[in-house]
Amino acid sequence: MYAIVNIAGQQFKVAKDQHLFVHRLQGDEGASIEFDNVLLVENEGKFTVGTPAVKGAKVSAKIVSHLKGDKVIVFHKKRRKGYKKKNGHRQFFTKIQIDSITI
Repeated sequence: MYAIVNIAGQQFKVAKDQHLFVHRLQGDEGASIEFDNVLLVENEGKFTVGTPAVKGAKVSAKIVSHLKGDKVIVFHKKRRKGYKKKNGHRQFFTKIQIDSITI
């Protein structure tokens, strides 16, 4: 059984006991959260597609930890002009574990 769910503006294919890195969510570590914007559910070969969401379907998850991703270097240069600009960025992520998928 798996589901496609919209979490913080992104779509993820999730299954039970799966670990997932999503953009930073509100909540403490160990807190339980529910996502009700489920777009598709597959159960034993039967597909349920929502318009746009499946009514009554929910995905329950637990926040495992909050962390930062790898550093991304943004480097701008214009040749022959002496212009160089270097900038770095680290995205904030939340690691979640999917507990259950209910239809």
